[in-house]
Amino acid sequence: MDSSLHEVWQAASGSPFTPAIGKDNQFLLAFILLVLGFGFSGAFALNRSVVSLPTLAVPASLSLAYVFHPPGPDP
Repeated sequence: MDSSLHEVWQAASGSPFTPAIGKDNQFLLAFILLVLGFGFSGAFALNRSVVSLPTLAVPASLSLAYVFHPPGPDP
């Protein structure tokens, strides 16, 4: 890597980061996913079968995982 940090900084200033979900909508999306995750988890707890595993348990775990650890670079 022969680029200096200053060159990388100058190149990155031309394309600022824009998130896929706006700052005003992040709380609403996280709250909806959290409610859906707990709802699906509760429904799966009431009816544990092989059929409800892909329809309830997998979406519940994915939505809760996204809320508690969203994808992206770690600070």
